[in-house]
Parts: sequence; structure tokens; C-alpha cells
Amino acid sequence: MEKIPMSAPDLDESDIQAVLEVLRSGRLALGPKMREFEELMAEYIGVKYAVAVSSGTAGLHILVRALGIKEQDEVLVPSFTFSASVNAILYERAVPVFVDIEPDTYNLDPDDLERKVTKRTKAIMAVDIFGHPAEWDEILRIAEKYNLKVIDDSCEALGAEYKGKKIGQFGDSACFAFYPNKQMTTGEGGIIVTNNEEIAKLARSLRNQGRGEMSAWLHHERLGYNYRMDEMSSALGVSQLRRIEKFLEKREKVAQMYTEKLRNFPWVRPPVVKPYVRMSWFVYVITLERGLDRDEVIKKMEERGIPARGYFSPIHLQRYIREMFGTKEGMLPVTEDISKRTLALPFHNNLSEEEIEEVVRVLKESVETCL
Repeated sequence: MEKIPMSAPDLDESDIQAVLEVLRSGRLALGPKMREFEELMAEYIGVKYAVAVSSGTAGLHILVRALGIKEQDEVLVPSFTFSASVNAILYERAVPVFVDIEPDTYNLDPDDLERKVTKRTKAIMAVDIFGHPAEWDEILRIAEKYNLKVIDDSCEALGAEYKGKKIGQFGDSACFAFYPNKQMTTGEGGIIVTNNEEIAKLARSLRNQGRGEMSAWLHHERLGYNYRMDEMSSALGVSQLRRIEKFLEKREKVAQMYTEKLRNFPWVRPPVVKPYVRMSWFVYVITLERGLDRDEVIKKMEERGIPARGYFSPIHLQRYIREMFGTKEGMLPVTEDISKRTLALPFHNNLSEEEIEEVVRVLKESVETCL
């Protein structure tokens, strides 16, 4: 059997034709496909506005700026996340205040979130980790109590739902990402979604070098960035979005097969999914029992031709964060424990049952050599 990839985009001929049509048109930027993608995404999420950008990171940065978060303002954020969640805060010289996670879903722990609020706290950056929605009722209660802005880093959670409501509708604004390992892809790219007209207007300006919607060519109203999404990516997004529910069904099926085949192994915990959420399955991450060397298990799996990854390495223990803020081990006990034991298995829409059985077999063999 050939090596099974960690991830793979789900592309077909309609995606190829959509991109070719843009190339043949000669209109490669700031054209009708971007607007179409924005309209379709706003409709899918159930919000008034969507603003396509060059990446999820770009979208998060725009939101930090659009919400008026400034130098030395504190933003509550998990450490168990991708670095972009924190970097978007640092770009504006604000201060990330790291919050510990729940021991089951690995999302923000609302109790620790509230404990970390200070007079300097201006916002919460919540993350719907691995496609599992955060505990939004509690997050929004805390935000209202302390008058905090809320950004939903939903880059991993397109299509997820919390108590029947689509992720992307919570907080002041949210951002999705479309890297090739996500639920759908535009190659590179992301999109901001919001019901706030002012945020949408600012986002459109900030992504386009600070130009106003009615500004003359080369007239700029504010400092901005080149965070635009091109027409080829937008066309691919339109094509992929038409199949998003089919993609989500495929991912759910793959996740269920994994969970069933791992159920009886005492040394592993499959992902936990709360009964009132719809998880959209960005990745499939298991948790090994304490005492197992996760990195050694990964090494053994790769020796047998099956890739695996540790998810996530805590941001507060990354070298650049330690140097900036003096963060250290012991600050976030749940995050630090879980991050040593979580392991992502190969996962994509079209993973077959035979391939899943091969991954599980190699995982079992690799763990048994480490016991």
C-alpha cells in the first residue's frame, strides 16, 4: 500500500473548470467571483456580510484591528491552538493572555477564561478547536458581563454548529480558513463573516491597502494591507462551497470509522463530541494514555510508512513567546498535559475503510512497542 497522506483536498473536474474559466476571462483580481463567493458564504453561514481575504491569519489580523484592539490591550486566547490565533494579536502589539482548556473538548475553559479577566482585558479570541464548537453560551455571558469584544477563530470549523446555530454567528465576527487540509479549500485563503456593517466595511478597506469603498484610485483612507483574495481562489471557493455538505458528510463518516475501530483500545481516547454540537472534523486527534511517549509512537508509525502529527504544541511555551512575555511551564496544566498526549492521524474526505484499518493497525503496533 502506498503511504497514506496526512490530508488531501477533495477536488474534481468542476473545480478545475471553475479556475480555467477565470483564467480565460483575463479578470484575475477584484472581480465578480470574489463577490459571488462572499455572497454564497454569507448565505451559508447565516450572516449579513462576508469579506474574502488571502488567509485565515489575514482575516484574524483584520478583525483585531477592526475591533479597535490596541497596544497593551489584553486579549484572552487559548495556548492550545495554531500560532495564527496569537500572532494576529501580536501584530497590533496587544498582549495575549493565555487561557487553559477543557479536559475533554480542548476548547477554552470558561471558568479559567473568567478568572483571567482584568481591567486591561479588551477582547476574547475563542477557537473552535479541531472543528468542535467552543462553549459559546458561557463565552458570550462572560463577554457581556465584562463588556468585551469577541472574535471567533473558526478557521478549523466551517460547517460546525452549536445548539443548532452555525459557527460564524457568534461574537462580533468570525473567520474561516481554506488551506488544503480544511473542510474545503481555495488553495490559500480565508473569509471574515459578521452581522456588523461597520466591521465589514473596515475589513474591505483594510484588506485593500486602506482604500475606502467610494475612494478614488490610489486614494487611501487608512493604513491597510494587501490581504485580498484573487479570482482563481474565489472561483475554487464557489465551486467547493456548493459541495460543502457532502464534504462534511464524508468527514463524519471517516471520523466514525476511526472511532469505532479505536473504541476497545485501553491506551487511547477518541475525540469527545458534545451532544449539542455538530462537529465539522478538521482533523482526527486522539489522546494517548499518560506514560506513553507520544513522539516515540509517531516515530514508530512513520518508520512503518504512516504519518502522524502532534497537535498542538502550546503557544505559551514557544521560544518567541517565552522571550516576549516570560511565560513558562506550569501556567496551564491541562494544556501542557494534553499537548504531550494528542496525536493527529491521517484524515481527509476520501480515506477508505481499508486505509483506516491500516492506520489503526500501525498505530496499535507502534504503541505496543512503546508500552
